[in-house]
Amino acid sequence: MSDAGSPQREDAAAVADDAAGGAPDRVRRLRREAWGFAIGSLCFFAGALPLYADWAGPVWTNVTFFVGSVFFTVAALIQLMLSGRRPPREHTNRPDRADWWSAAIQFAGTLLFNASTLVALVAAIARPDAVGVGWRPDAWGSLAFLVSSFLAIEATRGRERLWDRDARTWHGTGLNMVGSIAFAVSAVAAYVVPSTGDLVSLTWTNLGTAIGALCFFAAAVLSRRTIHHGDILRRLRRHPAA
Repeated sequence: MSDAGSPQREDAAAVADDAAGGAPDRVRRLRREAWGFAIGSLCFFAGALPLYADWAGPVWTNVTFFVGSVFFTVAALIQLMLSGRRPPREHTNRPDRADWWSAAIQFAGTLLFNASTLVALVAAIARPDAVGVGWRPDAWGSLAFLVSSFLAIEATRGRERLWDRDARTWHGTGLNMVGSIAFAVSAVAAYVVPSTGDLVSLTWTNLGTAIGALCFFAAAVLSRRTIHHGDILRRLRRHPAA
């Protein structure tokens, strides 16, 4: 059967034509993990808005937070295991070591958010009218994000020696650090004062979550990876159309 019209062949021909026509030999594309981080961030941003919470109700607001945490976890797993990173070995350089541990600790933090959002969702389903029901920023998850961001700064300082210099950029690292700090502020503000049973600050609980989510979203949509036309052609040749 002829494969002249197959998408793979057409892509290969298009790449070859671009190269022959003097087009740039590389392209910049959104990183694969960015999609999950962007969608998850939008979920956390929406859940933190009082207007959305009033409209959706406690159950669906907590569903929103839980779904956002799942997207975070999938993205963090891709970043850790499927992006090209390798676990540190004896001769791993300092930036690569910091980069891997940053991704690993971030992944652990997303799992903690999975747990806390799931517990809050179950509680909201069981008693949707209970006072104070709903997800509040997880202190341990927020701490993990902070540690991850500090390690990302260390990796970014040596990005010229990274396995992929696009894996860490100063704008992405800076936005993620601000977002992690905002989540940490939100976690502190969500502390329940034993003597009153009230949060330290409901306003800062929501505001910190919203600001952090926006920072994470911006970092995600700004992240890019460089793909060389030669790499695309090699992948297409390794997986020809049937």
